[in-house]
Amino acid sequence: MFACTLFGIDRQVYYRSIKRAHSKQVTASEVIGLVLKIRQTMPRIGAKKLYYLLKIRLNHLKIGRDKFIDILRANHLLIIPKRSYHITTNSHHRFRKHQNQILGLQIYRPEQVWVSDITYIGRRDKPCYLSLITDAYSKRIMGFNVADNMNTQSSLIALKNAIKQRRDKGSTLIHHSDRGLQFCSDQYQKLLQQNNIKCSMTQNSDPYENAVAERINGILKQEFNIDKFNQQLQVMKALVKNAIDIYNNERPHYSNYMLTPNQMHEQNKLEMRTYKRKTPAKKVLTGV
Repeated sequence: MFACTLFGIDRQVYYRSIKRAHSKQVTASEVIGLVLKIRQTMPRIGAKKLYYLLKIRLNHLKIGRDKFIDILRANHLLIIPKRSYHITTNSHHRFRKHQNQILGLQIYRPEQVWVSDITYIGRRDKPCYLSLITDAYSKRIMGFNVADNMNTQSSLIALKNAIKQRRDKGSTLIHHSDRGLQFCSDQYQKLLQQNNIKCSMTQNSDPYENAVAERINGILKQEFNIDKFNQQLQVMKALVKNAIDIYNNERPHYSNYMLTPNQMHEQNKLEMRTYKRKTPAKKVLTGV
């Protein structure tokens, strides 16, 4: 007599349950392998985007979204967002500060608005600063530069790189940033004027006034860990370049209807998604 019979369990039911459990373990292992492969290049990509990238394979395995998230949770693979904040803006200077030109503006095409920001990605012993120029519509990073200081020259290099990537130089383009010294400087403003780019700046410390730039900073730090490397400057430049190439070409963006920034940049038919504000009485600012 089998032990399962003693407990009132049918033998076939018992072995079927063992087979099902083994099958689930095999399926979960395959799912985990797929996730880890993607996270080799995008270490902290979230569950929603993973599900989108793996949807065809998951459908074949008969794994839905909820089951997929359950597998991630059971194997400690869900990402908990981390927040870090370093002040890099010096708005106490003699240069002219411009008005905010994108309040209430409907952004409907690439290269209509660029947003710029500087973010801290180093450590005290090896300080590094990343200057970014991002297209507000497509979220494509148009230009960037990594430096060991916050001089205007670093931001100028990022802007020059972005201008090289600009396709339609005859269309109106607005450059939006905070009121930092680098963006207000004579050199930076001269380069904007030479390329017929209008200047727009935030008016206070509200992060929603430069929401797209803040969001892209967060993605690069939280998902690609660019602020964790703590390497020499040339190594940091290479690591950041690799992260940005993957971000532009491979990472689906929720605000782009799960298109990559480069895919979104190649069209202008989709409506740009915006942030929902906690204080709807204020003007809604364009964001992701």
